[in-house]
Amino acid sequence: MAGQTSNTLRNHLAAVKEGTRRFENAFQGVARMILDGEIRKVVVNGKTTYDFDIFRTGKKHVIGMYDEINSFVSYVKDAAEGGSSKEMAYVLVGEPGNGKTFLVDFLCAKYREFLSKPGNRKFTFRFNNVDQLGSYGRIKTIESQTYEDPMILGMNPFEDPGENRAFLAREIGFSEAEVETLYDNYRPMGACSGYIWNDIRNHCDGDLDRMLGFVEIIPVPLTESLGTVTGKYPAKDKITSSAVDLLGEESIQRLLHITDTNNPYRFDLRRGALARVAGGGIHFSDEIFKNKKDLVQVYLGVIQNRNIEIDGYKWPIDTLIIATSNNSEFNRFLAEKEEAPIVDRCRICYVSHNTNYKLQSELTAYSIGSEARTTLTRESLHQDPNLNYATSVAVVLSRLARSEKLTPIETMKLAAGEVAGEKSIKALAEVIDTLNQDPDIIKRFGQKGLGQRNLGRALQLLIESSETNEGQCMFAYDIFKCMERIVLDYVSDANDRAKYLEDLKIAKGLYRERIMTEMFNAYMDEPMAIRKDVMNYVNMIIGIDAENLGPDKMWKYKDPQSRELRALKIDERYIQSVEDRLGLKTEEHRESFRTTIRKIYGQKITVEPNYDFMDNLDLVKAVTDVRLKSDIAGAGSLIGALANRTNEENQKLYDRMVDTMLNKLGYCMTCAQKTIEYFCTQEDEK
Repeated sequence: MAGQTSNTLRNHLAAVKEGTRRFENAFQGVARMILDGEIRKVVVNGKTTYDFDIFRTGKKHVIGMYDEINSFVSYVKDAAEGGSSKEMAYVLVGEPGNGKTFLVDFLCAKYREFLSKPGNRKFTFRFNNVDQLGSYGRIKTIESQTYEDPMILGMNPFEDPGENRAFLAREIGFSEAEVETLYDNYRPMGACSGYIWNDIRNHCDGDLDRMLGFVEIIPVPLTESLGTVTGKYPAKDKITSSAVDLLGEESIQRLLHITDTNNPYRFDLRRGALARVAGGGIHFSDEIFKNKKDLVQVYLGVIQNRNIEIDGYKWPIDTLIIATSNNSEFNRFLAEKEEAPIVDRCRICYVSHNTNYKLQSELTAYSIGSEARTTLTRESLHQDPNLNYATSVAVVLSRLARSEKLTPIETMKLAAGEVAGEKSIKALAEVIDTLNQDPDIIKRFGQKGLGQRNLGRALQLLIESSETNEGQCMFAYDIFKCMERIVLDYVSDANDRAKYLEDLKIAKGLYRERIMTEMFNAYMDEPMAIRKDVMNYVNMIIGIDAENLGPDKMWKYKDPQSRELRALKIDERYIQSVEDRLGLKTEEHRESFRTTIRKIYGQKITVEPNYDFMDNLDLVKAVTDVRLKSDIAGAGSLIGALANRTNEENQKLYDRMVDTMLNKLGYCMTCAQKTIEYFCTQEDEK
């Protein structure tokens, strides 16, 4: 019996007063969930924006999407503070396979998790012993169909609004200011709850204590499969979908019990998707504009008035409405001018593809999968250490629009926050601004390209190919052939096809440079050999003008990474060789390049002490070439030595390099041999 007394309305209202339970609308709940987490400032494409920790937690979380998430958070915050957003739906529009549905599903999962914590739980009420009222047949208990908050009942116990406020202040002890705050979220009771409450009032002759004896407070179930609190309504086929799916309909079973034909409880609202999320939930309408016209019209009323309306009866709902749509479907919808009012009630957010190749590597890892892969014959399948890089670079290049100001590689590097020679992040920001002025959405920055699904298909082709199964390894270079196949099979527009194939060529060039570095590391028998040499060059050009430089050219400096005192011999011949490889012939050019490097070093080292210049591809390539040349008379002769293994010396070199690749660089026998073979060809040389 003790448990029975704790779920009375008075106890619930007292718990809200004490702060152990909450009364807030869906927007306030979602905003609190997001803003309670950590918020960081990040720079994306040259602009400062915010990053919310809640979207970056969990095994498979949202990657990138900074602008979209910021836009969503500001929409929810505006609605939570009573702005115009509370009468709008939030619609994500974009190309297929760029993570719209994933983002919304992720948000819903986080919201359920948030509500399951004590203090955040949603409650509703039900009427017990309804059969005593006489006109409900054998129906004994009736739950609020729209999961109304008990506070809604607490604000509407009497017919006179003034008396209701007095009840909250007198009996529960809310101060005047608290009552005002509660009434900011005031809603009348839904048609059926109000009607039943009136029947109970008549039955009890208006005695509030007896009336409240019929009321029991219960938690809202959070089971995902019930569609309560977060519900997804996918666009169904044209014939069977109707307003019933959203709003509900008359229930024949209830009509068999209810004798009073005016009773709105004869409508079964839970048959529809909206009533189940009406108590502070999230309604997710997937592909909203694919629905039939009449359904979209239903949304019109629901979004604006936040009401479920059937036959003149109204049930107020408290729901955050999020929808997604495809670009082509959305454009087709816009073309029909009479549908303008619905778009007018939507906050449209155009979702672009991810254009940062470093972040893409995490997305590619999702597609490759975390499980250990096996061949068709159940043997374990190895993954080439360069596979993720090759795949990520190829898809990201396809998403970058061409521009006269920047080459595709410069755009790619700047978009990942890296250094691109003389070009600054400002140049990228200007390119993005210019592109985003285009009224045609598809032409904006990052809006078009190979999406995550195409990437997944390419990886499927790679895994099913006979070479992969025979060699028991997903060799990185093979991904380019698979990508080509996907472009030819799935991209219908001829101009897009030509661009994507061109992008694949650029990606192959980048892969080639990556392999040069890998081969140098293998040759030096050290995973980070090239990084060391690049940093040596950087430190030499910083120390060359140092005052404490003796005639022996030894320079002592404090390493910002390890904080230790280091000594470095400045080798001017080495500096000159690197700069020759970079094509810097005159003294002015050399000095200008050195100044740039010093400037970058100065800016970067304070922010990230481990910065290593490995993103400066031209410098890395020049250092690799110089080292290969000085160590064994030219990269050409390393290629010769590896290709022609008839003499013992060359065979020894080959075996040693393969051994390093297997034991230190993460290769398997198949990809080590194939990578060396590829290195020995002249393919994809720029």
